[in-house]
Amino acid sequence: MTATQKGKAPRELGQIRERGSGSTRLEAFSDGVFAISATLLVVSLEVPRTYAELVDNLWGFVSFAFSFAMLVLIWVCHNGFFRRYGLQDGWTVLLNSILLFVVLFYVYPLKFISTGIGSLFGARAGGTEPVIGRAEDLINLFVIYGLGFAAVFSCFAMLYMRALRLADKLELDPYERFDTRFWIVHHLVYVVLGLVSVGVALTGFGIRVGGPGWVYVLIGPAQGMLSVYMTRRRRVLNAGPAR
Repeated sequence: MTATQKGKAPRELGQIRERGSGSTRLEAFSDGVFAISATLLVVSLEVPRTYAELVDNLWGFVSFAFSFAMLVLIWVCHNGFFRRYGLQDGWTVLLNSILLFVVLFYVYPLKFISTGIGSLFGARAGGTEPVIGRAEDLINLFVIYGLGFAAVFSCFAMLYMRALRLADKLELDPYERFDTRFWIVHHLVYVVLGLVSVGVALTGFGIRVGGPGWVYVLIGPAQGMLSVYMTRRRRVLNAGPAR
């Protein structure tokens, strides 16, 4: 790292110098797990033999698109962390391994819930019978999904906590330390809303209209308010001398 690079501090919220160069074996292994997860999301690995089967598969790709978008979001968060810090220490490997384990576990609830939310209304996934037949099943599904959702982003929050703990070793400047704290809170917002969804599901409130699922709509407003607040705090930091 040159003196110029070391002294140059980012001024925009969320911008941290990239310390990860190239793709390490840890990242290559992680990408392999994400690739397997994406494969598991595919509606069917068999080539349809009739037009009816083709139509069924095409209907299934609607839910696949939702599931795949969620998986891409997780991958983007994962890639962003390793680009920013490039950590390879034992605790990072452990937390990353837990994250990948949870992602693999999370795939089927993710796929199932995207096709099953409307099943209690008689909606069919790809022309098949309704996926979920009882409200109790939907409650359990939302609980499993919410716990998996919270676990994934808990791992990200802990990874950023690890980076903050190694701030001196990583030579994080005051701006980067601030932004690291921002990413911790950012991921904890996902954790809290996932657990709130679990709580709503356990009460059975609005279960027939997907009440626990509507909790996730709050992610946008919550993250928006967080960004506004942290941006204002960042301006205060920018106004003072960097230490």
